[in-house]
Amino acid sequence: MISIVDDDESVRESTKALVRSLGYAARTFPSVEEFLRSNLDDTSCLILDVQMKGLSGIELQERLIGEGRRTPIIFMTAVSDEQIRNQVLKAGAIDILSKPFSDKRLASCLVSALSKGEAPCGGRRGFSKWMHRLGSRYKRVTSRLDGGTTG
Repeated sequence: MISIVDDDESVRESTKALVRSLGYAARTFPSVEEFLRSNLDDTSCLILDVQMKGLSGIELQERLIGEGRRTPIIFMTAVSDEQIRNQVLKAGAIDILSKPFSDKRLASCLVSALSKGEAPCGGRRGFSKWMHRLGSRYKRVTSRLDGGTTG
């Protein structure tokens, strides 16, 4: 399950639609606090806004790390700040995407995030099956994003 946390509803919904079009299950949360009330173990990857009302995405990253959780995080931000970028990447984020970001870039980040061994994808056997299924789907989606045809 890909969890998307952003206080902007349009960003949440458009990101969820994109994630689902790539073949992933997705759920959204309007705040870090709402996400923390969910079953965190259901999340295979977190797409997280940096700045939100209440707790920030960076504070959530710090909390998850403090709890020993190794959930892959893809950050997104409307404000480019090199210090924040360096901070979240050093702490283990997959990437930090500037809004608006390309569909292809998010797809690439998701593949990278879910290929990490700690992602809860059903162990190595489950992950191998998942990657096999994803392979052709990923090629079709990136082909569409590049303006090519589907096979």
